[in-house]
Amino acid sequence: MRTVQLRRYTLVDGEYDAFVDWFTTWMPEVRRAAGFTIEFAYGIRETNEFVWAVSAEGDAAAFSAREEAYLASDARAEMFAGVPQRVADYNVRLVSETY
Repeated sequence: MRTVQLRRYTLVDGEYDAFVDWFTTWMPEVRRAAGFTIEFAYGIRETNEFVWAVSAEGDAAAFSAREEAYLASDARAEMFAGVPQRVADYNVRLVSETY
C-alpha cells in the first residue's frame, strides 16, 4: 500500500523560476532520503501554479509519521535555510486512486 499526498501551490509573483530551480535542486534528494517518492511535478508559469505529488509506503498514519520526521529533519532545515517565502498559497491533501 502507498499513500499519496497532492500538493498544490500558488507561487509569489516573480518567484516561479527561482522556486523551480530550488525545487529541482533540493526536493528530490531530500524527500527520497526521508523515504518518499515524488510522483510528478508540473508548473504553469503563466498563473504561478505548481502542482506535485509525493508518496510513501504504508497507510495514512504511516505517511503522517514519516512526514512529521521529515518536517523536523536537519536535511529539511538545510534545504530551507536562507530561502525566501516563495509560496503564496498552498493546498495539501492526501488523495485516493479512483481508477
